[in-house]
Amino acid sequence: MQDFRRTHTCGQLTAKDVGQKVKLSGWVHRRRDHGGLIFIDLRDRFGITQLVFDPVLSPAAHKEADKMRNEWVITIAGEVIMRAPDMANAKLTTGEIEIKTSQISVLSKAHTPPFSICDDFIEVNEELRLKYRYLDMRRGDIAQKLVKRHQVMMAVRTYLDQQRFLEISTPILGKSTPEGARDYLVPSRVHPGAFYALPQSPQIFKQLLMVGGMDRYFQIAQCFRDEDLRADRQPEFTQIDLEMSFGTPDELFPIIEGLVGQIFKTCGAIDIPKTFRRMSYAECMNTYGTDKPDLRFDMPLVSIDDIGEKSAFEVFKAQLIGGGIVKAICVKGGADITRKGIEEYTAFVGRFGIQGLAWMKVQEDGTLNSNIVKFFSPELQTELLKRLECQPSDLIFMVADTPERTNQALDHLRRKIARDRGLIDRNRYEFLWVTDFPLFTWNADEGRLESEHHPFTSPHFEDLGLLAIEPLKVRSSSYDLVLNGYEIASGSQRIHDSSLQQQIFSILQLSNEEIRSRFGFFVEALSYGTPPHLGAALGLDRLVMILTQTENIRDVIAFPKTQKASDVMMDCPSFVAQKQLHELNLAIEAQENIP
Repeated sequence: MQDFRRTHTCGQLTAKDVGQKVKLSGWVHRRRDHGGLIFIDLRDRFGITQLVFDPVLSPAAHKEADKMRNEWVITIAGEVIMRAPDMANAKLTTGEIEIKTSQISVLSKAHTPPFSICDDFIEVNEELRLKYRYLDMRRGDIAQKLVKRHQVMMAVRTYLDQQRFLEISTPILGKSTPEGARDYLVPSRVHPGAFYALPQSPQIFKQLLMVGGMDRYFQIAQCFRDEDLRADRQPEFTQIDLEMSFGTPDELFPIIEGLVGQIFKTCGAIDIPKTFRRMSYAECMNTYGTDKPDLRFDMPLVSIDDIGEKSAFEVFKAQLIGGGIVKAICVKGGADITRKGIEEYTAFVGRFGIQGLAWMKVQEDGTLNSNIVKFFSPELQTELLKRLECQPSDLIFMVADTPERTNQALDHLRRKIARDRGLIDRNRYEFLWVTDFPLFTWNADEGRLESEHHPFTSPHFEDLGLLAIEPLKVRSSSYDLVLNGYEIASGSQRIHDSSLQQQIFSILQLSNEEIRSRFGFFVEALSYGTPPHLGAALGLDRLVMILTQTENIRDVIAFPKTQKASDVMMDCPSFVAQKQLHELNLAIEAQENIP
């Protein structure tokens, strides 16, 4: 049988199709010999259909079925029949029927896979799964996540088209303008010694589109960053990029809120609020110790500097004198945490440089119990309970150190306690706009200011007067969108005035030659009449990761890299032939491994 064209997929046929003559093609998922009848579960990406081979009715097909092995690709012809009532499988869409098979043909044989395809419950080493990613897709979970990814992209395009955004592709090969993460460089054969850079984002191009009058742009863009990796990062990633002219954040936020709402509704049947909560960066850091807090549970960080200063506890007092801070969290019902548990949490915050974790338990009578209570007067204890809104059976944890270490440690401790005590509702989605980030940060290693986001971010209009005198106090007109502890979008109002852009470059200590070589074309473009504009980029991979409730971004990317930025399937990055290096006018010092 040479015709492998299907009349139906393996997830399509139901009881209403009984009596139809059909053709199916797919993979042998399982084969079972019942001492006469042979059953084969045939699989494609749409589902599974059971085939039955009768040695009396179709002896030739039965003989061929006896040879079949898992993962062989076959095509069959037969008739849809009802299963016996006691043989129906309610878990399958096709579970009421089976195919009485009259013809079968092998399209492709398969070696025994390195891991089971038909058993989803068998744990497989991730590196082995990545090496055989095309087989891992057949197991179903990855395929389902890629389907969800497709649905998200379709929802994005439909919504932004309705909002009059134009989808425009920008170049992959561009100019290296390093600021933050490292670029991936591509050598030019035509221009010896010169390099392209793969885009960390389409930032400059989308601003140039605004200069060109395109007004509203979007792109589902591939981006590249040569940075240290985590579970939610990849060197090659995808973002939903958009930019608009003649707008402000108050106009852009509803558009993005509507976009995210459309994605969650159409791709997950999830209703989310039409508007999202907003919080300044300063308030966010003070309350949660991070600019991407998980708001699915309470437990805010509370400053108790004044209580520590009035106490007799020398550890707190010494940190405050040295410029440190003291913060606390209240664990509701946490008095049941044992001394061993407290020691484990103490060791946990030690990973962030914290020397000790102070604690107090609220007893049933409302008094505090701890080995350090004696250092706090009754009045201070009362103030502590009031400020942290503690009740009997609660537990207070306190950290004193530098602002950076204290915030980082308590942020991570807060999340860990929430996970350990089951405080996180996986079906809850808490969105937060974080606004007014600092425009600059201080790079102590290089002894200079650098941009918190990128050098094209506009200063907050109210802080323009501080640029020349106290640049570290200048807020930027930037914003991040946070969901359940993940940053899923970032953007800003851009600088559209060439003189202001020049001033920012000067504050960053870029020489005229550096400005000319790295951004000269862009600065010139700004001088030809540039509309006020702003934009944002949403992380497509992270959005799909959250929608599919996985914590590993590699699960939602077809062919991801490992945490060492390598592709174990293709065995890359890899060495190239000396001839290729010669054509590119490149030489590598250690050449032992070059073919």
